[in-house]
Amino acid sequence: MKFTSVLAAGTAAVLALGLTACGSGGGGDDAGGTDAVTITVLPKNLGNPYFEASTTGAEEAGEELGVTVEEVGPDTASPDAQVPFINTAAQQGVGALVVSANDPTAIGDALEEARSAGTKVVTFDSDTEPQFRDIFVNQASPEGIADKQLELVAEQIGGEGEIAILSASANATNQNAWIALMEEKLASDYPDIELVETVYGDDDDQTSFDKTAALLQSHPDLKGIVSPTTVGIAAAARYVSTSEYKGKVAVTGLGTPNQMREYVEDGTVEAFALWNPTDLGYLATQAAAALAAGDITGEEGDTFEAGRLGEFTVGADGEVLLGDPYVYDEANIGDFDF
Repeated sequence: MKFTSVLAAGTAAVLALGLTACGSGGGGDDAGGTDAVTITVLPKNLGNPYFEASTTGAEEAGEELGVTVEEVGPDTASPDAQVPFINTAAQQGVGALVVSANDPTAIGDALEEARSAGTKVVTFDSDTEPQFRDIFVNQASPEGIADKQLELVAEQIGGEGEIAILSASANATNQNAWIALMEEKLASDYPDIELVETVYGDDDDQTSFDKTAALLQSHPDLKGIVSPTTVGIAAAARYVSTSEYKGKVAVTGLGTPNQMREYVEDGTVEAFALWNPTDLGYLATQAAAALAAGDITGEEGDTFEAGRLGEFTVGADGEVLLGDPYVYDEANIGDFDF
């Protein structure tokens, strides 16, 4: 991994002066007469190991940059539940908001109000419509994520048979984009694999567990389950691991090593994929800090230093790409702890 300076000199200098987020005096002055920079992290929901890892990365970046990182969020992954947290962050005059959107449009009005108040908005993991934010930090390209999941399930079921998808919420931007691409790829590149059903576990462990049971009962010839959500894949693996389907139905998708370790080691899961959510939260916070400092605006071609991850360039529609998905299996899963 390439290690570079923590942040461009301009960003560090402005942050060191205690940049105020929006110029309002609502937060009260400190001893030096300025407000400290605060970056609020708003995941889809709290208690999700994936977002716990991304927040760890955000806090790491915050410590390096000398900014305050605060995580807030709802217990359930719904867009309506995110709106009050966005409103509060704007009212507090935070420098930037880093949010994983539960819906591409439903939180748009709240984000627009926050931006009007001077708060920079970075989406990560799951995007809004581009007009509602300054930058989207994407974990990987949608095409890369869809391709990798199909490659994994095709390998594990011998290239033919019935599969199902266990997704998160029906409105999740990232999930729907990946599923649409998987459907296209199945039709063009995998003629012997049939997608028989897509179900939604709402990123809830018990709901995802129950949906897995229902899938297997409804489709007795099912050969594979693809779950492009860390909650879903762990719940599906847990069900299959103690059922008659262990060794008969492949479970793959996107998961974290700590969640999936026992299921890889006991043979329930052969391989799955993910990026590093800690790096994702770290990069999103670095981008948010660069925006708050005025070093970048989110325009295509902007560049910024992201600490230990190196330099990044803002692409079309304000997108910053972390990298390609990584495959975890029995040979390497012991090397990771998140």
